[in-house]
Amino acid sequence: MKTEIFDVTKLNGDVLESGEIHAGRGARRDMDEALRSIRIAAKTIRAGGLVAFPTETVYGLGCDAFNEAAVKKVYAAKGRPSDNPMIVHIARASDVGALTPRITPEFVRLADSFWPGPLTMILKKKECVPDATTGGLDTVAVRLPDHPAALELIRASGCPLAAPSANLSGSPSPTKAEHVIRDLSGKADVILAGSDSRVGIESAVLDLTSDIPTILRPGVLSADVLSEVLGREVVCDDALLRDGVSSGAAPKSPGMKYRHYAPKAEMLIVEGSEDRVRAEINRLKSLNERLGAAVGVMLFDERAYAEAARDFYARLRELDDLGVDLILAGALSDRTGIGFAIMNRMFKSAGYRVVKV
Repeated sequence: MKTEIFDVTKLNGDVLESGEIHAGRGARRDMDEALRSIRIAAKTIRAGGLVAFPTETVYGLGCDAFNEAAVKKVYAAKGRPSDNPMIVHIARASDVGALTPRITPEFVRLADSFWPGPLTMILKKKECVPDATTGGLDTVAVRLPDHPAALELIRASGCPLAAPSANLSGSPSPTKAEHVIRDLSGKADVILAGSDSRVGIESAVLDLTSDIPTILRPGVLSADVLSEVLGREVVCDDALLRDGVSSGAAPKSPGMKYRHYAPKAEMLIVEGSEDRVRAEINRLKSLNERLGAAVGVMLFDERAYAEAARDFYARLRELDDLGVDLILAGALSDRTGIGFAIMNRMFKSAGYRVVKV
């Protein structure tokens, strides 16, 4: 397959409540070429093809969510297990009515507060949503992304887009166009190459079909933030916690049981106080280098969680590009907010290999 690559970095401007993109006259002229590229990509979607596109979280690989054959092509392109549900992306909150038979007051409050943005909500699905899109579940995961290129693509396609991350399954998620091009050239019909993802980790996934709203994947929106809007408790699924995994807690979503975000190199997390973590990483680095291994180090500032989230996947890929044999990563202490979301990815990247100091 020949992959067409289009530059959409000029598609900037503010996303209005109506979903339209607003920009000044001069900027609008600069956007014309990007908009033409998106129209080509939308035509590809309508024809049952695959399009990779930027969002504020990570890049996605999208197709018509109602086209079962196209959805199966996404699974094949990524090497993704077919029981791992996809997130369906919409361009307006009102579009959710095409996917679910019931819109609850809780959904409305969350959508009003956080859409467009890095929040995915799990709802009961309509029968018209293919089982291939939902991994065979009777629920559908829905998100309204906060990125002008993504919104324009969805609107121009005229359908919701089923879109997991635009990477090979199991590898670090893509936050730069170059990551997508490397992983999916020859596998996607079109790649829309935009700017780097500003959030850098995937959206929080909140299950609204259970008695207690439950986070199945943490993101930059924490349980406390979501709880404040809902006016009641929001909990994290037990399987998200390292102790939950080691004690055999059953994941609530099929996607939670698969290996994710893994670099090519071996990875070890060092956990403890900041001084002890740095000392142990230095010791292990020196030891492994004396044994002939190339060692990379990943340490983030405890006071800059947003920056750590934005850079995490890119840093994993950079270390792989350097050809390191071992990555030593310092654990973050935050266990409730953005740091918790980063550590969820870090634990999975390392296969839960941790040394405590």
